[in-house]
Amino acid sequence: MNSFISWVGGKKLLRKYIINEFPEDYKRYVEVFGGAGWVLFGLEYTGKIEIYNDKNSDLVNMFRCMKYHCMELQHELSLLLNSREQFYCFKEQLQCAGLTDIQRAARFYILIKHSFGAKAESFTAGKQPNIPDAVSAFSAISKRLSRVMIENRDYKDIVASYDKEDTLFYLDPPYYGSEHMYDERFSDNDHLDLCNILLDIKGKFILSYNDDPHIRELYRELNIIEVERQNNLSIGKDNKRYKELIIKNF
Repeated sequence: MNSFISWVGGKKLLRKYIINEFPEDYKRYVEVFGGAGWVLFGLEYTGKIEIYNDKNSDLVNMFRCMKYHCMELQHELSLLLNSREQFYCFKEQLQCAGLTDIQRAARFYILIKHSFGAKAESFTAGKQPNIPDAVSAFSAISKRLSRVMIENRDYKDIVASYDKEDTLFYLDPPYYGSEHMYDERFSDNDHLDLCNILLDIKGKFILSYNDDPHIRELYRELNIIEVERQNNLSIGKDNKRYKELIIKNF
C-alpha cells in the first residue's frame, strides 16, 4: 500500500530495502520519525503492535483525522478550491486558532499536494494533483491506520517509552548536512544524542541515513548496509543516483 501523501525525505524508493532487513522476532513496531509513513504502509498487518510518531502536529492531526474521521475529511476536501490564492490563504489559516481538526487536516493536505517536495511552503503551478482520485483511496488508508497508535512526541520520549527487548524501532531522522530541508530542527548534537540513545537500547532498530563519513564513524561498530536509489528531487541529468545507508544493531 502507498502512503496518501509525499513528504520530505519520504522512503517510497527505499522502503523495500528497509523492510527486507526486518527481523522476525519482534512484537512491537515503532516508526519514530513517521513522516509520510511509507515503511508502515508497506507492511502487511500481522497482529503486531504498531506505533506511528511524528513531532509535526499538523501532520499527526491529519493522520488522526484520516484514522478516525475519514468521511468527514473527504467531505471537507470536496468543499475546498485548488488555486494559488487558496493555497496561501490556507497557509495563513494554519497559523491561527479557530479551525476544527478536520478543517486543519484538509488544508494541510492541500498544501502538501500543491507544493514542491511536499514542504507545504510555496505553490507549485506545475503540480495539478487529482484530489478526487486521491480521496478515493482514503477508506483503505483509514482501515490500515485503524490498528495503529498515532503519537505526537519527541523522538527521545518515544524511544524511552517503547524500548523493550521485543520492540523494533525504525528511524528516519533528518539527514546529516540537509537539516535545513526539514521542518523539525535537528542539530549536530541531536545526531550525536540519537546515536548514544540507540547504542543503549534494549530493542532492535533500523536506521536510514545519507551516506556521510560522519554518520559512518558514529555507527562504525554496527551493521551498515549501503544502498543506491534515484534522487527523486534531482533536476537535470546530474546527480541522478543517491547513496544511502541502512544501519541496524542486529
